Amino acid sequence: MTSIDDLSAGASVRARTDLPADPSGAPATTDEGLRPRGVFGKLPRYAAGKPPVVVEGLESFKLSSNENPLPPLPAVLEAIASETSINRYPDPMTTALRTELAGYLGVPATDIVTGAGSLGALNQILATFAGQNDFGAPDEVVYAWRSFEAYPISVGLAGAAGVQVPVRADGTHDLDAMAAAITERTRVVMLCTPNNPTGPILTHSEVLEFLAKVPTDVVVVIDEAYQEFVRRPDAVNGIGLYRDFENVIVLRTFSKAHGLAGLRVGYSVSQQTLTQHLRVGAVPFAVSQVAEHAAVTSLRHVGEVEARVQSIVDERTRVVAGLRALGWTIPEAEGNFVWLALGEHTQDFAARAAEHALSVRAFGSEGVRVSIGEEEANSRFLALCGEYTHRPAAR
Repeated sequence: MTSIDDLSAGASVRARTDLPADPSGAPATTDEGLRPRGVFGKLPRYAAGKPPVVVEGLESFKLSSNENPLPPLPAVLEAIASETSINRYPDPMTTALRTELAGYLGVPATDIVTGAGSLGALNQILATFAGQNDFGAPDEVVYAWRSFEAYPISVGLAGAAGVQVPVRADGTHDLDAMAAAITERTRVVMLCTPNNPTGPILTHSEVLEFLAKVPTDVVVVIDEAYQEFVRRPDAVNGIGLYRDFENVIVLRTFSKAHGLAGLRVGYSVSQQTLTQHLRVGAVPFAVSQVAEHAAVTSLRHVGEVEARVQSIVDERTRVVAGLRALGWTIPEAEGNFVWLALGEHTQDFAARAAEHALSVRAFGSEGVRVSIGEEEANSRFLALCGEYTHRPAAR
């Protein structure tokens, strides 16, 4: 008879844990061990914004995750506290939220599909429209780069191949190059406006011109996670476009303007020719009843939300003006962040910021994204930039 000890010993042979760990901290396995899909070895790892280090005598500020520095509205906090039915599954259709959003956006509730943040909604789109085609070859997804760093991860996990089109020197999408990158294998194109992490928006006229070049069987996703912070009057508004284009899907979120990042509430808006398929691929119960109640309450107090957003926009205006007064060249900033194209000095600047109890988001040797935070944090950031000598210049 085989003993439990014998079984345990056999298991240790098949999946050894004394091998060197990979960079993620997981133990390595032998060739005979359990392994993930091959795509996992090709995917970049998502790097969340780090918390600030503690510096004696200074209050620490996190400017690395594009979070709203203000807490949810008092009414929202009260609504969360009153939610007691978490022993029950949430409404899988998020009917209350979709109904509230329909009135707010002026769209049919049937055109809205919710998800766990806009990223969750995006993953539902990719799972539905991009992966491996009937011949086993990967579909293609075209997007600008650098853009939201989760894009290549989500595309790869869906089984599709990402086609990255470099942004221009000013951080804007090169829409002509993106249109030229579309092939017969392209299933989805993603537009990020304002572009995270560089900051500029896409205008209504240039997106209209771009859509005229895109085949009607290619889905175009307009990612508007930061739409509420945009102030340029000629900026594209996806809700104003999707009604005229059957292949357009708009992504939005409650994480940024509404300050509900920790509750994960996002949604997509598209015509029913697309939503009928998206609902099949939607993750069941992705939005909890707590999150739905919070989002509905926040929408019902949207005037207060807009006032808070304007206070952040005012701080953004101050930071941008301060940087330019110091001689820094930065791209247009229409989100709740600024982009510093510091190149080889990226990591050094991030380290200097840490010494000032500020966490910022460094991207390799490309640049640093700095979220607009509390007034004191923004002032300290400007002071750091004033004494930093390797500032980006016009190209």
